[in-house]
Amino acid sequence: MILGHTHPKVTAALKKATDSGTSYGAPTPLEIELASMIKKAYPSMELIRMVNSGTEATMSAIRAARGYTGRDKIIKFEGCYHGHADGLLVKAGSGAATFGVPTSPGVPKDYARNTITLPYNDIKAVRTTCEKLGKQIACIILEPVVGNSGCILPKPGFLEGLRRITKKHGIVLIFDEVMTGFRVSYGGAQRAFKIKPDMTCLGKVIGGGLPVGAYGGKKEIMRNISPDGPVYQAGTLSGNPLAMTAGIETLKILSKPETYKKLIAKSKALEAALKDAAKRAGIDTRFYRAGTMFCTYFTKKDVYNFDDAAKTDMAAFSKFFIKMLDQGVNLAPSGYESGFMSLAHSQADINRTARAAYQAFKAVK
Repeated sequence: MILGHTHPKVTAALKKATDSGTSYGAPTPLEIELASMIKKAYPSMELIRMVNSGTEATMSAIRAARGYTGRDKIIKFEGCYHGHADGLLVKAGSGAATFGVPTSPGVPKDYARNTITLPYNDIKAVRTTCEKLGKQIACIILEPVVGNSGCILPKPGFLEGLRRITKKHGIVLIFDEVMTGFRVSYGGAQRAFKIKPDMTCLGKVIGGGLPVGAYGGKKEIMRNISPDGPVYQAGTLSGNPLAMTAGIETLKILSKPETYKKLIAKSKALEAALKDAAKRAGIDTRFYRAGTMFCTYFTKKDVYNFDDAAKTDMAAFSKFFIKMLDQGVNLAPSGYESGFMSLAHSQADINRTARAAYQAFKAVK
């Protein structure tokens, strides 16, 4: 996705914004305008709070869910990254439904014990855990399409199952759309898969790449946040005029009717070209795409979760990456990262990438 602050219209608008001042209390007109645009794209976000990053958004959304439910434990999924807050840097324990253990020095075990980590796409594990511990679980947070283990799509019925289970047990369902937001579709993964979460988190995509984030959801949850309620959250730079203006101008571009038609057409063209290049080179890959997000795994098997992704041939990916770089095509440098199509990419770029991929695939073989 093109970074908004590199677009001429955005640059011009930013020059006007620098004299606007910063909001420390009531929302400014710029915050209200951007929030209204976000809400139009994400109707589930009935009330919205601006923050400075995706990490702040997820951290704040979880705090709001805990304050709303009066519960402490949360469920996350292996391979989903939700920022570097202590309670989220947690991996699975020895079993599918065990409490987690810290994955970084400096994270106390007491934080990790309230985080339950389950395999993505395993609705049975979620159901079993919630039947046992549902009254202690405040929220389930996930990337609806996993973008931090490549690009892992939800199995049919997985997201729908999460929605049913969370409603049954009074658990807040949080979609972390920091990566999928405005990429899977203009309304994110929740529009594409027709699932209405209780809360949504967005990142710098809503500021054209500037430091910004937002979280929002049902009014009855969001009204628990200070100063309306007892759940504290604040930030001096939240809603700053520079980021708000970049976001407004970026969403003006993205909201044009033809924008996503172009983006999806380009994404489909790249998908077809890369699949064809791998086939002609005689190498086994699995290509996954959700809107403008995509990933190629070097494997013969389908990838449904982090464990599947970890078993793919990362050495082959590393060689592929280097061969692509040698030909002037700079991909994400890890087999665990998604690629993204942008408005800046042309058909010539796609053709060049396809030619380079064929040579790189042959080198890997």
